[in-house]
Amino acid sequence: MKTQPRILVVEDEPAIAELIAVNLRHNGLAPVWAADGEAAQREIDAVLPDAILLDWMLPGASGLQLAKRWRSDARTKGIPILMLTSRGDEPDKVAGLDAGADDYITKPFSTQELLARIRAVLRRRAPEKIEETVTVGGLTLDPAAHRVAWNGQPVKVGPTEFKLLHYLMRHPERVHSRQQLLDRVWGDHVFIEERTVDVHVKRLREALGPGGALVETVRGAGYRITAQPA
Repeated sequence: MKTQPRILVVEDEPAIAELIAVNLRHNGLAPVWAADGEAAQREIDAVLPDAILLDWMLPGASGLQLAKRWRSDARTKGIPILMLTSRGDEPDKVAGLDAGADDYITKPFSTQELLARIRAVLRRRAPEKIEETVTVGGLTLDPAAHRVAWNGQPVKVGPTEFKLLHYLMRHPERVHSRQQLLDRVWGDHVFIEERTVDVHVKRLREALGPGGALVETVRGAGYRITAQPA
């Protein structure tokens, strides 16, 4: 029997947490509730969840601080994180993505939106089927070992950036629009904004250091990876 995906819900308001939990259970997911960062850490230490729904405003450590902490820990860095926030402002959304969140949901949200976004990050986490090592210029990516190197030196990239880089490297020199990247990398992009692509490209370039120059912005068209950057 297939196990239900375990979703850690980090939310300090019991009424909201219960509403989320009921909807998740009704749709074949296994919710686990934690009211703050300490309780969430205990749950993570016991059993790794398949995804984390993380409220921005929490007692003690904020959702932003927790996202940064879990992204910097080797054991938890690959777990998809969705930020729950009543902050709809663009800078706050970008701050959440920069902290390591894979996506964000602004309150109030519909059950359908919540479930679609959770399923999207769970699908995104599914292993990449194409296992051959790819090389573009000084960049090498080994999907089987989940490793990236620039001129032979290992480079650390996040899980979404890894999938984005893998897709670009499999189609070098070709320009991809943000919409195409959402289709190919994110899969179910029904609720994901094109701005999300820009944030992940920025994060990818920063992680690659000098190798980030190979990921080019084509004005008005999208992005490409090239062995001969301008």
